Amino acid sequence: MTSTSLGSLSLLNFLVAGMQTGFGAFVPVHLTKAGWDTGEIGLVLSAGTIAAIVAQVPAGMVVDNSSAKRSVAGVAILASILALLVLAAAPGFVPVLAAQAIAGVAGPLLSLAIAAITLALTQQEMLGERLGQNARYAAIGAALGAGMLGLVGSFVSDSVVFYVAAGVGVPALLALFRIHRGDLLMAATKTGHLAAPPPVARRRRPVPKRRLLRDRRLHAFIACAAAFHLCNAALLPLAAGEAARHAGHLADVITGAATVVPQVLVAALSPWVGRMANRRGRRLMLLCGFAALPARALLFALGGPPELLVVEQALDGVSGAVFGVLLPLVVADITYSGGRFNFALGIVGVAISLGAAASNAGAGALADAIGLHPTFVVLAGLGAGAVALVWLVMPETAHLHAPPPPPRALPLASDTA
Repeated sequence: MTSTSLGSLSLLNFLVAGMQTGFGAFVPVHLTKAGWDTGEIGLVLSAGTIAAIVAQVPAGMVVDNSSAKRSVAGVAILASILALLVLAAAPGFVPVLAAQAIAGVAGPLLSLAIAAITLALTQQEMLGERLGQNARYAAIGAALGAGMLGLVGSFVSDSVVFYVAAGVGVPALLALFRIHRGDLLMAATKTGHLAAPPPVARRRRPVPKRRLLRDRRLHAFIACAAAFHLCNAALLPLAAGEAARHAGHLADVITGAATVVPQVLVAALSPWVGRMANRRGRRLMLLCGFAALPARALLFALGGPPELLVVEQALDGVSGAVFGVLLPLVVADITYSGGRFNFALGIVGVAISLGAAASNAGAGALADAIGLHPTFVVLAGLGAGAVALVWLVMPETAHLHAPPPPPRALPLASDTA
């Protein structure tokens, strides 16, 4: 494997994360300044969320069945650039709705394609550390991207934010196609394809989807991932809203710092998390990452000065580093012998999205009914339940690596799996 391909993969993660920050908090700010009301903004944002949920599993199937992972990623980057340009140039309801839907589909497709490329370029025993490097560069890209776009929005124009984010997509495309095609062809991917240089390329038929869907390890991980986000997703929005009510003119600074601090910790910790997952196992690291959830929720429940939010959010960096690395790593373990990596990752992605949506909706309604601090206590209980779930139902997957079955050599043209 050439160092150019791995270096380009790191740069790709950095640039893609920077580009995708354009779809975050800058969208409602831009639409508010354009005269939209809260209901309209919520509707178009929901369209993007729904599109992302619906696209997860089909995107996984597309990536699994494609032998041109770089091309799939390239199409997703181009679609993201198009969506950003529409947001900048045409702030009407229908164009923005379409842009959000396009971004919702392109996001899962791009993340799954990058995961597949990573899997193709990396030996299984080194996969944890490589995924940690991916998370490190993505966290740095997200932090720097948010800072850069924030400055552009403050000192230039909120619409220029989207032009700048779209511009970041151009070097992302260049980095993508600096990943050598020969490296991908010579790699024995764990996504259902055994690739070799033409003209002798063959594909191993992956296991039937119904067999993968009966895998109890996958069931356990889906439940754990959904439980994690059921607790986690609502914590920062609720805490940031509370800080904004008490911090006055410092609210934006505190919220920004509370967003950046976890990204810094993710960048610092992710490679170490990957190494420890290889040495000590996946289950132990999952327990460590999940344990930060109830601790963080209880700290929010105790209250304190708004500035304390920045310190409390450091725990989000711990859980974010663990989950960001372990999500694709555990799925790679589960699908190691039978393929369907991206299909399985898409299924877990649906569970994550549903858990996050339920968290935000349920916690918001609960806070209105019983108050903010009791809601944090309830979320801490859900976090403790997520830790217990990992302890009780999640098996260790690291030791399950075994040589894959001998490939059934089939010509590429005749394989329709």
